[in-house]
Amino acid sequence: MASVLSLPYFHDEAAAFAFLEGIVWPKGPTCPKCGAVDRINKLAPQRSKPSKKHPEGKPVLGLWKCYHCRGQFRVTVGTVFEASHIPLPMWLQAAHLLCSSKKGISSNQLARILGVQLNTGWFMSMRLREAMRDGKLPPLGGEGKTVEIDEAYIGGSERNKHANKRLPKEGKGPYTGKAPVFALVEREGRVRSFHVPEVTGENLRQVVEAHLDGKTLVYSDANRTTHYAAKSFRRDKVDHTAGEYVRGDVHTNTVEGYFSILKRGVTGTYHHVSQQHLHRYLAEFDFRHNERVALGVDDAARSVKALAGIVGKRLTYRDSSEAGA
Repeated sequence: MASVLSLPYFHDEAAAFAFLEGIVWPKGPTCPKCGAVDRINKLAPQRSKPSKKHPEGKPVLGLWKCYHCRGQFRVTVGTVFEASHIPLPMWLQAAHLLCSSKKGISSNQLARILGVQLNTGWFMSMRLREAMRDGKLPPLGGEGKTVEIDEAYIGGSERNKHANKRLPKEGKGPYTGKAPVFALVEREGRVRSFHVPEVTGENLRQVVEAHLDGKTLVYSDANRTTHYAAKSFRRDKVDHTAGEYVRGDVHTNTVEGYFSILKRGVTGTYHHVSQQHLHRYLAEFDFRHNERVALGVDDAARSVKALAGIVGKRLTYRDSSEAGA
């Protein structure tokens, strides 16, 4: 039985361009400059100008020409792959590895597998996480639907740091220095998680009301802050402090299961996630949960869905290094 990574588009650049074109242009090529969909022809393979590294020029595949604006383009224009010097088959390998690893794959591991430098592996993974970010956010839940909500704190314990690097507790106790994450998980459906600046009832309530259908039934634990966030909805809670975890259909096991995978990924795979990039890691874990086998999406289909999200998300190295980028 052949390996999945033995497929032609993982090794042959012409096949890789044909594969990506089928995903990005399901109805045929579209000019990224003028938006034309007709009078567009594929050009024969060409070579770049000779250089010291490539005395005979480097092969340039996947070129198209628009006879409306007279511009030349490739399917990577206007995507997270634009202007990349990394061969497209290698990008497709990276996408498959990231999408098929339930708890993620570190930039270090990705760089070793692909045979690239660590900073290249890091930037590739950041671009792919950007592709996974869902720009379409219809409300979760609805009539007859249940959504569980909860918060978690991502990061290491201050007591494990060197004494001169520990932060003052400032009333946050064991959560000092950790990043608060708030998640809404629809049972047998999708998840949406957020890096919130601070866990307050008002902060969480704004998230809940912005992302849930008004007819949704909301379950939470007995934490006053979290329970308050759903005060405008039909709601119920379980009191973990009293040893209550399930009462009939009322529980928060689904959202806690999501957090367990997120935390094991951060702790066991990534080891450290900076707060400025946490939103992209959340997008990665949200994407794999939302496109999981239980919903009929296998690894190959998940990779295709991630690649469909590369359009309109140009991301430079400088942008990816900036806080909140």
